[in-house]
Amino acid sequence: MVKSSVPLVALLAVSTASAGALHGIQPGDINRGGQACDDFFDYANGAWRQQNPIPDYMDRWSRRWQSGEVNKERVRDILTELSARNDWPKGSAGQLAGDFYAACMDESRIDALGVEPLRPWLDEIGAIGDRDGLQREIGKLHAAGIAVPFVVFAGEDLREPSKTIAHLYAGGLGLPDRDYYFKTEPRFVEARAKYLLHVAKMFELAGAPGEQAQRDAQTVFEFEQRLAEASLDNVQLRDPKLQDNPTGFDDLAKLAPNFDWSGYFDAAQMPRAAVNVTQPKFLQQFDRELAKTPLPQWQAYLRWQLLHAAADSLSTPFVEENFAFNGKFLTGTTQIKPRWKRCAELTDNQLGEALGQKYAEKYFPPQAKARMQEMVKNILAAMDDTIRELDWMDDATKQKALEKRSTFVAKLGYPDKFKTYDGVAVSRDSAWNNVVAASRWNVADNRSQVGKPTDRSRWGMTPPTSNAYYNPLQNEIVFPAGILQPPAFDVDATDAVNYGAIGVVIGHEISHGFDDQGAQFDAQGRLKNWWTPADGRQFAAKGQCVVDQFEGYFIEPGVHHNGKLVLGESIGDLAGAKIAYRAYLKSREGKGPEPTLDGFTPQQQFFIAWGQFRGDETRMETQRTMIQGDPHPVAKYRVNGPLSNLPAFQQAFQCKAGDAMVRAEAKRCEVW
Repeated sequence: MVKSSVPLVALLAVSTASAGALHGIQPGDINRGGQACDDFFDYANGAWRQQNPIPDYMDRWSRRWQSGEVNKERVRDILTELSARNDWPKGSAGQLAGDFYAACMDESRIDALGVEPLRPWLDEIGAIGDRDGLQREIGKLHAAGIAVPFVVFAGEDLREPSKTIAHLYAGGLGLPDRDYYFKTEPRFVEARAKYLLHVAKMFELAGAPGEQAQRDAQTVFEFEQRLAEASLDNVQLRDPKLQDNPTGFDDLAKLAPNFDWSGYFDAAQMPRAAVNVTQPKFLQQFDRELAKTPLPQWQAYLRWQLLHAAADSLSTPFVEENFAFNGKFLTGTTQIKPRWKRCAELTDNQLGEALGQKYAEKYFPPQAKARMQEMVKNILAAMDDTIRELDWMDDATKQKALEKRSTFVAKLGYPDKFKTYDGVAVSRDSAWNNVVAASRWNVADNRSQVGKPTDRSRWGMTPPTSNAYYNPLQNEIVFPAGILQPPAFDVDATDAVNYGAIGVVIGHEISHGFDDQGAQFDAQGRLKNWWTPADGRQFAAKGQCVVDQFEGYFIEPGVHHNGKLVLGESIGDLAGAKIAYRAYLKSREGKGPEPTLDGFTPQQQFFIAWGQFRGDETRMETQRTMIQGDPHPVAKYRVNGPLSNLPAFQQAFQCKAGDAMVRAEAKRCEVW
């Protein structure tokens, strides 16, 4: 995570007889001057990138990202239709999504209001007179989804995922992650300097005099720096064992005795039960801040976090200043997205299942689900075959791996049961008030699950989302309708293309169940070792091969990938490509091979489809941010990295030993 639109018409199973009418890869996207065995990323999609520069408002671009932006046009069309009516029943999906979008689009009203929608909040923070008032204010901000500086979120119990408990997470930082507060390389020093200016400017826009704004910005930075010092880094955050710290409710007082946990949980309407404290050291630092930090410093920090959360729902000066730091500086984008796109994204984020119900009705027919189910079935079977044939795993561990694979659940398109958002009050009067109303509902909805059996019907993404995920605690792979469209999934494409694009994504998500994180969870989703000691050591050694490979991938002199950070995603890409290719070949048994199209064999089409799907052009500023904190490698190495390990790729393009896309046998990585 991480991280896409032509309507999906009826998708029918492709017969051998009709295969000749289907299209293959996009031949015009190929860089004919490049060499597949030299740099496949450049070869597969280089011409498209050359002809399609990144739009000013985007930080990366490819047919996949282009498709995601077109998808937002579909969402906009739905929202425009909904917002054109004023007679929707109050509280209905149409009224909620339509009025939310309409208020967001009313830029003149938002600009006229300026910072006034926040005035009651800012006044309340300014009126805090003692530690009890500070704690109540923290609780109120949490209820609106603002993590200051921690957040309590309901989720599966890592040891017994059939139950839902409260998890306490670290939060409250304004820079991308903890290392931005400490690293000494010039880009981090520059980020800290620009961040101080950004925070001060936001305070000024909210009405603070210049000198006071600068002092408050320094206070905020020092406060966040102390929190960051007590936080896990990005690699540590990938280790579920480090974040498995079940704590009895009464024991919370031992970690943070200065906080009124009973009052907090009662106000949040959560049972006083055991909590998983994901970062005990952070919570202890929070307690020290609670006891020792003067109230005016806390007030400056709370004001900043409120402004940070609300900026994009306020008037144009706030939006532009927020973009100047988080957009221009951190990602390299030079132009803010059009308001309609931002409003479509915000509506999806806050009321995604009200909007998603309309989206699914229009763009994801039952036939699409059936075709995806067939592909998922084939790729799961290919994973079974791969596990059975492993020569480095003993029978006892294989049996456990196969047992885990057998319990996989695939969710496709949209939930069977949509959220109703009962009680959310949305109007056309205030965009910020609508955000607060929806956020409060979403927080309360999440909190309502604490102490209950886990509801496996819930989704972690909305139907229009162009992404996919694996949840190890429920052992489920999830593909929203938004990703099930060209170039990922196309009814008019050959099987080779579909297996090479969405098929590798399916394989990738399946493989997450067996990457360095997922492999720590058993068939029931419990954080529990199921490996023999010898097989565990073999698995770690195979993972280390991937770590070493990606440590050698540089985006610019002196800046390379962190192999441990990208290990899980890179295992997913490597295994995903392997098992999707295997599933593709198996799917053709009894049907005969697909035809050569545009001079490319079916095997070549499979791999080119992956290169074209994943072939993003990415701004250097975004690459630097990704290298620091994103568990996904940059696009070039998501293409070249896994394929350079695969004999099937080398055979398809007749690559030879010594070619850049052929890793030496001694360095070749294979995990699954």
